[in-house]
Amino acid sequence: MEMHQLRYFVAVAQTGNFSRAAERCHVSQPSLSQQIAKLEHRLGQPLLNRLGRKATLTDAGRLLLERATAILAEVEDVEHRLKDADDPQGGRLAIGAIPTVAPYLLPPALENFVQRNPNVVLTIHEDVTKHLIQGVAEGNLDLAVVALPIDDERLHVEALMTEPLLLAMGRRHPLNRRRRITVQDLNRERFILLNEMHCLGEQVMSFCRANECQPQIACRSAQIGTVQKLIALGQGISLLPDMARRADGSPSLVYRSLATNQPQRTIAVVWHRQHYLSPATERFLAALRLAAADFQGAV
Repeated sequence: MEMHQLRYFVAVAQTGNFSRAAERCHVSQPSLSQQIAKLEHRLGQPLLNRLGRKATLTDAGRLLLERATAILAEVEDVEHRLKDADDPQGGRLAIGAIPTVAPYLLPPALENFVQRNPNVVLTIHEDVTKHLIQGVAEGNLDLAVVALPIDDERLHVEALMTEPLLLAMGRRHPLNRRRRITVQDLNRERFILLNEMHCLGEQVMSFCRANECQPQIACRSAQIGTVQKLIALGQGISLLPDMARRADGSPSLVYRSLATNQPQRTIAVVWHRQHYLSPATERFLAALRLAAADFQGAV
């Protein structure tokens, strides 16, 4: 049993497809298939069910996957530790963040980190939660900053901060004339939301449904900045995180707290439970915690 055979097997198990696994492992599909066949021959039983383009695990495959994942994690851990021993102030770091957090929380954390760690090669990946979780689980990302809830037993989840979601509306909107605004006042209002790929859009809709509010969705966008501009033009209202409010310098928008049932979200950082946290990763975590504490304290 060889390490590259285990890597190929785990890649097929995770992708469910030989072609995608070969692409991930940077080998040809025939070579990958041949090595997995050799592994099955050595173990004396099939590990994968070949169902056309789809591959599923057999009972033996499910048993091996758990152990193979742990073995590869241990090997990767040793490799990283040895590299870090050679250059404790350097290394590589891949950080992920959802788009509704990245522009606001990452810059102060990065400023703190980069000044103190100029030799670390840092890459930032901004993407939706689903892709970030996959990246961390598969070892392509060291950390990811996301919004709760996250339910993945492979990941360690550390809450960083909680912030309110505020009602954003044009300064001349009729609701702005009220001293108190409740969630019921939002019923039938035109809402501008992030699209379904963003967890914030679903969170806003879940909050409305839980409080028997039925907003009219006037528009969905991929960017908070676009949502803010459309609100400023009088096209609707929305519930936006306090981070976005602080970064918004438009005089045309106002942000109000709801008088009852104030919605909020919790920002967290996640990493793989079985993966080694390098000194660079630990130092970035410290910078991230400090940035989050500054945000939390200023709410």
